[in-house]
Amino acid sequence: MRRPREVDIMYVKGIGPARAKLLNEELKLKTCHDLLHHFPSHYVDRSQIYKLRELSGDMPAVQVRGRFVTFTEHGEGAKRRLVGLFSDGTATMEVVWFKRIKALKDLYQTGREYVLFGKPQEFNGRWSMVHPEVDSPESLSAAGGLWGVYPLTEKLRNRGISSRNIAGWVQNALAIAGNIPETLPAPLLQRYNLMGAAEAIAAVHLPHDNSRLQRARERLKFEELFYLQLNIQRYSNRRTATLQGFVFPRIGRFFNSFYSDILPFSLTEAQKRVLREIRADVGSGRQMNRLVQGDVGSGKTIVALMAMLMALDNGFQACLMAPTEILATQHYESLRSLAAQLGVNIRLLTGSTRKKEREELHAMLTDGTLHILIGTHALLEDNVQFKNLGFVVIDEQHRFGVMQRARLWTKNTVAPHVLVMTATPIPRTLAMTVYGDLDVSVIDELPPGRKPVSTLLRFDDQRMQVYRSIGKQLAQGRQVYIVYPLIQENEKLELKSLEEGYELIRETFPSYRTVFVHGKMKPAEKDRQMQLFSSGEARILVATTVIEVGVNVPNASVMVIENAERFGLSQLHQLRGRVGRGAAQSYCVLMSKRKIAADTRKRLELMTSTTDGFLIAEADLKMRGPGDLEGTLQSGIPFDLHIANIATDGQLVQLARDCACEILDADPTLTAPGHEMLLPELSLLYSRKLDLSRIS
Repeated sequence: MRRPREVDIMYVKGIGPARAKLLNEELKLKTCHDLLHHFPSHYVDRSQIYKLRELSGDMPAVQVRGRFVTFTEHGEGAKRRLVGLFSDGTATMEVVWFKRIKALKDLYQTGREYVLFGKPQEFNGRWSMVHPEVDSPESLSAAGGLWGVYPLTEKLRNRGISSRNIAGWVQNALAIAGNIPETLPAPLLQRYNLMGAAEAIAAVHLPHDNSRLQRARERLKFEELFYLQLNIQRYSNRRTATLQGFVFPRIGRFFNSFYSDILPFSLTEAQKRVLREIRADVGSGRQMNRLVQGDVGSGKTIVALMAMLMALDNGFQACLMAPTEILATQHYESLRSLAAQLGVNIRLLTGSTRKKEREELHAMLTDGTLHILIGTHALLEDNVQFKNLGFVVIDEQHRFGVMQRARLWTKNTVAPHVLVMTATPIPRTLAMTVYGDLDVSVIDELPPGRKPVSTLLRFDDQRMQVYRSIGKQLAQGRQVYIVYPLIQENEKLELKSLEEGYELIRETFPSYRTVFVHGKMKPAEKDRQMQLFSSGEARILVATTVIEVGVNVPNASVMVIENAERFGLSQLHQLRGRVGRGAAQSYCVLMSKRKIAADTRKRLELMTSTTDGFLIAEADLKMRGPGDLEGTLQSGIPFDLHIANIATDGQLVQLARDCACEILDADPTLTAPGHEMLLPELSLLYSRKLDLSRIS
């Protein structure tokens, strides 16, 4: 019997070539293996049957058993529908279909017994079900109690393919491709009492009871996470073993003078710890590939500058790449003011840099007189060539694609050391997967003198109270951010637009200059408006989330976020980080409608209770899930997990990582007896992926 990966799904009974093509297009299902790994999204208990007289409006999907009395068609064209009158002897119910009317009329018969599964709805005193699943009593009794509900697309539903069809095809696939190979070493199965592969696949599709289902899911989740971690750790080990890096043996004039004479404040213990970790990396002879994550305002930029000064002390150049012109310019002005006294030549390169200035930059880069280049994607251009690039800093690196970042590696014959930074706190389970092949440093301490931002939840009917508080801050000489989610009014979403808000703020605070910025403005105009605010000439900045990163105005003490219920926790935290950067007490006001869902209120109330970005990130991950993380992936990691969930399976992530590391420590080549299945499975899982193991 052939293995599931060898059998095309077109040969599964009930599918055929046309449906196989559709399933491939919609769900990426090509083989029996793919079909068997298309797991149910949830399960329903089909063991209980309700009487029609027992129905109530608060019921979820339920089962009823009875017979169709009549079928009638109503309406024409797009409004055409088929209505079946269904009875179980205790009451009657209408069953309504809007699609595949001709086929359904031929399929179902009056007087024959059926079991219907769907959500009951009451309309004009009569119960109805729309597009329920319809089965014979015989097929249900053979299938057991728990039924899987499979993910589908709208196109599949429109073609008449239901979850019930998928379930049937899965059973047929198991019958023709029964030789499911074991993918985990026997010691792991025994140590953790895991189901075998074949048993787990069968049980996850037809579990019969909840205990069996949970064991099957645990086995399949572990397998998925184990191979993910095995791939990450294998790449990481390969990098450590083979990738040479420049050695920076000296801490010299640039670093020591900056630390002793120029540094405007004492470093926190967390900053010192991270610098020691970087120092060890650049002295090891291996290429550094380190992620520094730290909350907003934790002092990552100072750490990056001091790390670049290590490169300068050893005769190398450095560069810093940021995702936006605003952020790149911010870094340039900040670092130039700090390092100017040292004689460090720092320049800025963006898309707006003029041709003559570019020519000067290129000349200084190639003759080595330009020490640190700060810029945007412009740094990636082929004509940007360094004399001796040894250290690269990438800020908010998730904004760059992997291949974009890889182009920086071509700027020298040996790959430079790489330091990537993010102000977005990364939950631990996510760091073990998304950033699993990077060494991770955390700056978990704010500089002394920083006061935590006071966060307040206020509702639309309290707006005048909020404006009075803003007026008091303005009267004390402070500045204010007001953030809106949209640029123009969208009646459907009923959100406050930036344009409407800008006019309202100007009318409310006529004595203070108000400016605005949004993502659709031309860079020059955006920069001009930002400069007016940064200089203090404008006291109020009305903006969209374009100010989420890269704006540093210590005099700004108030952040008002309109329609805060529309933002994720991490984004709210990033916006809040724009204030609290000076010595004055700062405030973040979350404006919301009073009528919001309970989970939304819980989210906003969490923001008011803590300023700990890591706690917020963990909560955000659990509430929203990992989301689309393609921009953040490292080393060819595919994030198409079928059953495991990074947000909720933290313990399994850690266990899978520990097991993968243990196996690789004992058997780096994965060729020891008992490990025969590992390399072939890794190859099958990751053969479609680019080998990005050399890219940070």
